[in-house]
Amino acid sequence: MTDRITANLPAIDFGATSEFYQALGFKEDFHDSGWMILSRGPLVIEFFPYPNLNPYQSSFSACVRVDDVDGLYTAWAVANLPKTGVPRLTAPVSEVWGFRASYLVDPNGSLLRCLTKLD
Repeated sequence: MTDRITANLPAIDFGATSEFYQALGFKEDFHDSGWMILSRGPLVIEFFPYPNLNPYQSSFSACVRVDDVDGLYTAWAVANLPKTGVPRLTAPVSEVWGFRASYLVDPNGSLLRCLTKLD
């Protein structure tokens, strides 16, 4: 196994969270009443229950570093997520700080900053 760190994010409802991420190509690797692990190739997100979370006030986030943020956005765009509100997906933009970035907010209000380093 390669050394790694995975994001741990809240889930208001494991079933709804799993369904949302499955539409983005993730699969369930583990699920019990206290923990859920979803993966899409090397991208792994682990979830803990947080049933009283207000998704509009969430400050949870993670960075998703990929070689091709445009390709990831294209793959996720088939889920037809809105561009505003919760959940949402925004198209990639070039950032001043040296990355091309796309942003996904899941139904729990967690922000995933999807980043590709610009050369």
